Amino acid sequence: MPFDTLIKAGTVIDGSGDAPVTADIAIKDGIVSEIGRINARATRTIDADGALVTPGLVDIHTHYDGQATWASRMAPSSHHGVTTVVAGNCGVGFAPVRPDDREKVIELMEGVEDIPGVVLNEGLEWAWESFPEYMDYIDQRQFDMDIGVQIPHAPLRVYVMGQRALDREPATPEDIKAMRDLTREAMVAGAIGFSSSRSINHRSSKGEHTPSLQAELNEMAGIAAGIRDAGRGVIELISDFFDLDEEFDLLEGMVASGSCPLSFTLAEGIGGPDGWQRLLHRIEQANEKGLTIRGQVAARAIGITLGLTTTLNPFSGKPTYRKISKLPLAERLHKLRDPDVKARILQEESSHGFTQLFKRMSDMHNVWELSGDPNYEPLPEESVGGRAAAAGCDPQEYAYELMLEREGLAMMYMPMTNYAEKNLDNCRELIMHEHTLMGLGDGGAHVGTICDASYPTFGLTHWGRDRSRGDRIDLPTLVRNQTRDTARAVGLTDRGELKVGLRGDLNVIDFDNLKIGAPKMVYDLPSGAGRLEQKTDGYIATLVKGELTYRNAEPTDALPGRLIRAS
Repeated sequence: MPFDTLIKAGTVIDGSGDAPVTADIAIKDGIVSEIGRINARATRTIDADGALVTPGLVDIHTHYDGQATWASRMAPSSHHGVTTVVAGNCGVGFAPVRPDDREKVIELMEGVEDIPGVVLNEGLEWAWESFPEYMDYIDQRQFDMDIGVQIPHAPLRVYVMGQRALDREPATPEDIKAMRDLTREAMVAGAIGFSSSRSINHRSSKGEHTPSLQAELNEMAGIAAGIRDAGRGVIELISDFFDLDEEFDLLEGMVASGSCPLSFTLAEGIGGPDGWQRLLHRIEQANEKGLTIRGQVAARAIGITLGLTTTLNPFSGKPTYRKISKLPLAERLHKLRDPDVKARILQEESSHGFTQLFKRMSDMHNVWELSGDPNYEPLPEESVGGRAAAAGCDPQEYAYELMLEREGLAMMYMPMTNYAEKNLDNCRELIMHEHTLMGLGDGGAHVGTICDASYPTFGLTHWGRDRSRGDRIDLPTLVRNQTRDTARAVGLTDRGELKVGLRGDLNVIDFDNLKIGAPKMVYDLPSGAGRLEQKTDGYIATLVKGELTYRNAEPTDALPGRLIRAS
């Protein structure tokens, strides 16, 4: 019998970290059936001569909890060679939830992850209460990639404790037992793991801290014990690490109680100026003791996109701008071009609540323009402030005029972490550490401020080909970091490598011409709300379970992706 798909003469980087080889790959019934020199018939043949062939990329931090309930395509991740995603990150999500608490978890997701409440209110059907029921709902749907989910701490806590959870009261032994049992139930149903947030930056749309912020060790360890009870699962969380050693001790206590792996958000700036280095040292010590703790790191600086169509711009906090901020773009542009309006905005102080953010961009030396060929490791002198100084202009006025370019579609970029030295050297060190994982793509979150779902493509192009300001990273390592390593980190052993018997998830890539476009707003969310999208050129083909989902970056009709039920 013929194979379903035959990939011919590609340069195969198989996800193991080994050197590339030229080979054919045959897929039958969604599984890699043969690798080597293959002379056989196939229903579909893809010529990969001169192209890279890699496993499908695995993004373990995406927040697609809502999008998976109303959409079939997990864009923007699907434009970046991603074939498996994990949602339910950072302790926020939509199950378990009682009918009376639905608005509370919406407010939390809106505030923490910048997904407009109107989108969630219109998009979510709420055909579930328990976490297994939420999984059953997702299980009925079809996608352009596979989706795994984690049970999030905030809704779990509210489900068990009600208002006491929102008031961040300590959990009682009865509360902890209930959360432990519900966590075990989720793991048995096939959840990937459990997630939590311990960050003061995570607040609801009403400004309230996340319910899990001050959860004590007995609660965190008790929930982790639910993972041990089920015999499988992982933990993912985010913390500020204000008291770094005390907080890391809590993480170790969770891992010991759960007998499971844990990963947490790790970036320059977390835990203080040298916190990332101290955390790497604590991670090394933990792993030497037999605990599995890893840092989830980004492929570049973590920052926000600024413009008239995004959630924020350099003048969002100015009272005069706020009065016109809801006007249609054309009307706003007309008013912003009025010299009197411009003068008022430039002279005003930012409103309360915006002070610290806009203080960081007052001289515009940490803000760069995002052009059609975006540069995410720009030189200091290329900043908006640097360009203003070279032109002899006030930096705020320079930024104001830049914001109006391209009929108001111009965008700027402000790194928040991983760019303190105005280069990505520290980011490279984080990526290359033996106990870190690539993550933090956030494809379904922060829809009006970031498009970090392009991390997978950026990882390949910048670190593997284009970087000119320091050392690069070899392609086999880059591919392994985003395929086998991320898949195994969440317990998925059936994908992440191109090997006989594993899933037929793969990319055929014109690597010489692979590139990321500039971010732009698209208006395809429920209620017509917008989200940032960043498309690519260079992905010749993306296959999920052997089916062609994207051809030359354009979608096909195939939707082979399903809910992952881990076991």
